[in-house]
Amino acid sequence: MRRCCLLLAAAATTSAELTQIRLGLEWFLNPDHLPFVVALCKGYFAEAELAVSLVEPADHWEAEQEIMAGRLDVAVTETLHLAQDAAAGKPVLGFSRFLHTDGGVMFLAGSNITRPSDMCGRTISYPGSPGPGGPAIVQTMVEADGGACDLASYGKHNGGFYHTQALSEKKADLATLIFYNFEVIEAENLGLRPGFFSLKEWGVPDFCQLVLFTTPERFHAMQPALRKFVLAVRRATGFIHREPTRAAEIFKAHVVASAPPPTKGASSWIRRLFDSLNPVAARKRRREAKVEAATITATLPAFPNDNSIAESYFVGLMAWLVKTGQVDQQKADQVPPSTYWTNSISL
Repeated sequence: MRRCCLLLAAAATTSAELTQIRLGLEWFLNPDHLPFVVALCKGYFAEAELAVSLVEPADHWEAEQEIMAGRLDVAVTETLHLAQDAAAGKPVLGFSRFLHTDGGVMFLAGSNITRPSDMCGRTISYPGSPGPGGPAIVQTMVEADGGACDLASYGKHNGGFYHTQALSEKKADLATLIFYNFEVIEAENLGLRPGFFSLKEWGVPDFCQLVLFTTPERFHAMQPALRKFVLAVRRATGFIHREPTRAAEIFKAHVVASAPPPTKGASSWIRRLFDSLNPVAARKRRREAKVEAATITATLPAFPNDNSIAESYFVGLMAWLVKTGQVDQQKADQVPPSTYWTNSISL
């Protein structure tokens, strides 16, 4: 549990027994998780008689396996991965959306890309390469722009989620599965002059949405507590919308309080002193602080008041996955949206 929030949560609760919820994040703690941090630090979870811990993955993990093993209760994923996991036969059930940002493809100035059809045959950086996901996204955009391209013509680069680095080092011409509020903002603040094509404007389902999920078994066992969790996060979202500056301050303070203590010893003390006096290190810190502040500002409007998702959305998403060869039609037919998404506690 994060130290600053633990103190506030303890103060907000007296004798009530708290229900533990271990929430597995999809990545390191970042501004996308702001509603959870606000709910912790403002005591909203504690007032709902919940003891919530945010668990960062040490590496990639199969969150549903962590839930089945009893190490997590709930986890974060994207709607795209939720549908793919359901089609793969994994026991997943999504129940609340908490972030909806703009996502798509990013490229840099000088790449001679001015419209989606210009991406034909270019090298794509995307997590999961050399799988079909990256080319499926780009090809859909190319065709939506009236282009015709051989699917096998695309180059593939797996730079993980380090999209900006892959482009700046010219290891790829474009990067996909990006969030505008992260990678585009980062590239802008590094002076890289990024360009961007949005999924929703070029024929690709708008899947840059973060949702909460668990297993069906765990959902039914914890449904009352999960309803309280959703309401506490919704309350935090309202606070973010009303007081964005204060919400950003809460997040920054939480990150500082959560940082591991500096290592002891003469060598580490000397290294910290050197870093504090080193102008190169100082410039790097200022640049990182600027990017972090810009990212928080860009993320603040991305938290929806409506946590539900319509069934028709998942129907369209699965149809696109089938059309682009990412999911087999027979497997898709076996998992209608009602088997992997519920609005029963999100409304």
